[in-house]
Amino acid sequence: MRPDPTSRRLAAVVLVLTALLGVAAWAHLSFGAEGISLVAAWAGPGVDRDILLGLRLPRLIVAGIVGGGLAAAGAAFQVLLRNPLADPFILGVSGGAALGGTLALLFTAGLGAALVGMTLLPAASFAGALAAMALTGWLGRRAPGRDGATVTLLTGVVLNTFASAVILFLKSLADPRQAQEILLWLMGSLAVEGLDRAVLAVAGGLILVGMLLLHRRAPELNLLALGPEEALQLGVDAPRVARQLSLAASLVVGAAVSVTGLVGFVGLVVPHLLRLLIGPDVRLLLPASALLGAVFLTLADLLSRVLFPALGSEAPVGAVTAFLGGPLFLWLLYRRHRQEEQG
Repeated sequence: MRPDPTSRRLAAVVLVLTALLGVAAWAHLSFGAEGISLVAAWAGPGVDRDILLGLRLPRLIVAGIVGGGLAAAGAAFQVLLRNPLADPFILGVSGGAALGGTLALLFTAGLGAALVGMTLLPAASFAGALAAMALTGWLGRRAPGRDGATVTLLTGVVLNTFASAVILFLKSLADPRQAQEILLWLMGSLAVEGLDRAVLAVAGGLILVGMLLLHRRAPELNLLALGPEEALQLGVDAPRVARQLSLAASLVVGAAVSVTGLVGFVGLVVPHLLRLLIGPDVRLLLPASALLGAVFLTLADLLSRVLFPALGSEAPVGAVTAFLGGPLFLWLLYRRHRQEEQG
């Protein structure tokens, strides 16, 4: 029996992107405000090993899991809405997660950092993400005809603006220490050295579970990309599957935001770029997005640390992804427009 062409393409794409991730991981561990030797760190105790194990390796793991999760969730949202501009940030899902996390940080100050971090912050972020996705989806389904996706995107933009306004109001109620903590969290950061390892394990586990659910339903996502009516004719319960996949993607976004705060453009740029390079087949797009998202966020965090001597402080990784992702996305849109004109 001849191998499935899709399986061969998937193996090739995964091999290339895994190699790229390996190079990005090596650079992330080796370079920063102070360079270290991985050989010396492996050889035995010392400053190099302390920096590697205490600072850089945890950030690398978080960058890989969060970057991969956000990119996979963005790819799923784009397929569900059949719109390449859809992503967790634009849809308001990230804003809802940020609002839920801000409420948890503000009103649970006396419960202890470990309890808030391990249970309440991820739960509140997930609840906010789910509520935002439910609202945008409910309004989109009630729009006539093909206007549903447009209404969903516009609702997400409005919801993000509303969530930002509420967060600003809540910050005005907080004491200076709480306000600073909320601000640093919202700016997006992979400086997770102070977080409890159990907190990271819970959030990372939720992201991986959500990604696994998305990958398992990739064939059904392919059919949903044709449209709900066509998917129903092909035997897919489109409303039920869409709800389940929206739930899984919201779980990923909520858990990611609870750890790193708002990190934009990963879920928008990475799937859009890969769709141009490898096509729209979700069976390829989801694993490729997860790997390239991990690469993108790993390199963004590396850049934020390399710039430390010049800036005098570490740039928030959310700002770095915006600086990198914004121009890249505009270029992708321009390239796609030119291709459509020539085709």
